[in-house]
Amino acid sequence: MSVLMRKLGPYETTAIGQGEMPLTIENNFGKQTGIKTIHAALDAGCRHIDTAWAYYESGGEEQTGEKLVREALQAWKGPCEEVTVATKVGHFRTFKNGRAAWDVDGRPERLIKNAKQSALALGVDAIDLLYFHRPDPKVDYRESVEAIKQLVDEGVARQSGISNASIEQIDIARDVLGESFIAVQNQYSPIHRETEDTLEYAEKCGLAFVCWSPLGGFRHPYDDRLFDPFREVAAARGVSYQQITLAWELAKAEHVFAIPGAHRPETILDSLKAGQIELTEEELAKLG
Repeated sequence: MSVLMRKLGPYETTAIGQGEMPLTIENNFGKQTGIKTIHAALDAGCRHIDTAWAYYESGGEEQTGEKLVREALQAWKGPCEEVTVATKVGHFRTFKNGRAAWDVDGRPERLIKNAKQSALALGVDAIDLLYFHRPDPKVDYRESVEAIKQLVDEGVARQSGISNASIEQIDIARDVLGESFIAVQNQYSPIHRETEDTLEYAEKCGLAFVCWSPLGGFRHPYDDRLFDPFREVAAARGVSYQQITLAWELAKAEHVFAIPGAHRPETILDSLKAGQIELTEEELAKLG
């Protein structure tokens, strides 16, 4: 499969990456399916995998996402040196009202500890790209980002990024992280366009913008009618509406990446085809 490549800081990698989260949080299909899904993506040319310290089932073994990525790469017969692996620290799993949930911990000491655990779980000397996962309202944002800077300085990570960030927080990260700061990862999709300001600002700052849950996500309900224009364009082209959605996001600008999640090989293989779709001006106008 021919895949679209773009520059993510110093890395030449695929514009569509493998979002690992669904493979190891609740309702996953098991480790072997997870490994098959990652291998299918890699065999198809994907060279960008995104995971996180917090991708595990609440109450279960921690860091199962990172461990799955390591096992999949170790078992893969292809050129692992071509694969950019990103991970994130600052989140952890918990329970709220008896249900699986997420919480944040942006204390510098916790971020430093978890990032070093991430490197061990991934089996790497240095993490390709380390994100601060989500702001912690209990901790000054600059202090959290300074911990990420320390990790880069110590060689735990090669490059740095921030996730779920505002323009103000992007500016703080630019000031603290300097040249190691290469990417902003925010939720962006047809149902989450409120982060378009950070998408545009990232371009002005020379940063990559990575869309998480680029297909809307599966953990929360949303107005499915918002995808109707994408279904119409997809039907006319004879492809899935997911491919059209991803192609629309990539058409925003050259600095945009998308990391769709997938529970099984068929899903990620369909998503990867979006990189070869060039939408017309008429189609883009229809999609908004």
